[in-house]
Amino acid sequence: MALIKFIEENAPQMRAVFEDLHAHPEIGFEEKHASGVVEKLLNEWGFDEVHTGIAETGVVGILRGKGQGNRRIGLRADMDALPIQEISGLPYTSKNPDRMHACGHDGHTTMLLGAAQYLAETRDFDGTAVFIFQPAEEGLGGARRMIAEGLFERLPVDEVYGMHNAPFSELGTARIRKGAMMAGASFFDIHVKGKGSHAAQPNQSKDALVIGAELVGLLQTIVSRNIDPVKPCVLSCTQFHTGSAYNIVPETATITGTVRYFDQEVMDLVAKRMRELCAGLALAHGIEIEVDIRNVFDVLVNEPELSDAYLAAAADVLGAENVSDDGPQVMGSEDFADMSAAVPGAYINVMHGGQAALHNPAFVLDPAILPIGSSIYARLVEHRMPLSKEAA
Repeated sequence: MALIKFIEENAPQMRAVFEDLHAHPEIGFEEKHASGVVEKLLNEWGFDEVHTGIAETGVVGILRGKGQGNRRIGLRADMDALPIQEISGLPYTSKNPDRMHACGHDGHTTMLLGAAQYLAETRDFDGTAVFIFQPAEEGLGGARRMIAEGLFERLPVDEVYGMHNAPFSELGTARIRKGAMMAGASFFDIHVKGKGSHAAQPNQSKDALVIGAELVGLLQTIVSRNIDPVKPCVLSCTQFHTGSAYNIVPETATITGTVRYFDQEVMDLVAKRMRELCAGLALAHGIEIEVDIRNVFDVLVNEPELSDAYLAAAADVLGAENVSDDGPQVMGSEDFADMSAAVPGAYINVMHGGQAALHNPAFVLDPAILPIGSSIYARLVEHRMPLSKEAA
């Protein structure tokens, strides 16, 4: 492994930043502590520009290299945590109840900061590096909101790169998948409006609980009976809220969930069948059922040339034998997809060990990954915007 010496020597400092971020997790659009840490450090390191308040808590740092080139490379890290009560037992465990960095975004932010510190010190590149610290990746549309607020109009980039940790793997390895890598996702809310009654007289009701339970079962048939088996799709009902007492037949029920897909035609068919099933069930029971289906994540597509550039940078740090382009296509989603849909982009997984999955209350990010991610980000900037001998 060939970590950048400056980054390796400053690893203890970055470890302290990581532990501080981990101990103070914040969910989407509330990342005031994290954005404050980022803003402070970028200013201390002499960034040419530091922009704050994009999508509430987003921070973007602009760093110009020694050369006079016009190329602009974007690097993005997410900052938000999840509404989970941590049980990891770490000495720097979350101090905020029901808040936890269970997906490693504290590590992603730290890795990008490590690259920022090194590149601010050396500036050995020809062009401009744009460091994007994004809020609200976990389903709240942080990337989409930054773009809507003019991120790439105000601070344009020619290409953009993201990174994610991946547990249950070998530390010191990385992988990517060219083309479609992560699924698109739509969230749905279904509101069943029945008729309540005394539990002793259910004949006077139009039982929202029973109708809702029937609907959950029907929804699960869409993928198995309507979607081509060779086209990946997952429909998951994840919440069912109804009832208020032992002796009341509930009048309303709410069902929520997600649909994951790679093909927009598949998503369109799923949405059509969901609405048809809800309409049919409403007619059968003489009630109302409202359906709200909304796109939250686009399909994440890695541009092939930029994927190769990412692999080259990772190989420079980890060795060619430890990087690959055979990463799996996964049904999880990532709103970096919105950024790579706006400008060409690529997204890589950097591996580490661990005993708990992402989004698990016992998840632990291996801190040894921090200088690895930082070094890959830094080498990527230097590779994509090489400094001429004259400028050096």
